[in-house]
Amino acid sequence: MKQSLRAKRMAAHHKRQKQGSKLNLVSLMDIFTILVFFLLVNSSDVEVLQTDKSIVLPTSSSEQMPDTTLVVRINANDLIVGGRAVARVDEVIAAKGNDIEALALELKYLSAKARPLTPEEQVKGRAVTIMGDKAIPYTLLKKVMATCAQNEYRNISLAVSKGDEKAASET
Repeated sequence: MKQSLRAKRMAAHHKRQKQGSKLNLVSLMDIFTILVFFLLVNSSDVEVLQTDKSIVLPTSSSEQMPDTTLVVRINANDLIVGGRAVARVDEVIAAKGNDIEALALELKYLSAKARPLTPEEQVKGRAVTIMGDKAIPYTLLKKVMATCAQNEYRNISLAVSKGDEKAASET
């Protein structure tokens, strides 16, 4: 049986109506492009040091961001270099002198694995960040800094938590 023109037109119309609506991807692509650029620009201005829950850092109002370096962590029990516990805090405090042998051995091992220093870097020394609990005794911090300085790690930074300037000026 032959269909009339009207019947053909109505069949084509119903066929078009059964198809789902099409998604306009142009505006969605624009949004994702802007989001990618936003994340790329804002991801590089913050450096997060992995902290131990056993270390409470002192606060500071400094605006200067630290460089990525070797991290020496000092909590109430252990002295940790690059994730490895190298000495016990109570043994280090009880020892006489300013040299910590276990820390010195680890620093020598790490400097042997690292690239050679340029003449400029030889003057400044290798960079190290000390992340110590705010309750550790100064004598322990002094021993760690002295040991680092004796083993080519003279560019020493101390890790602190960023606090507000108002709170820092009150203390």
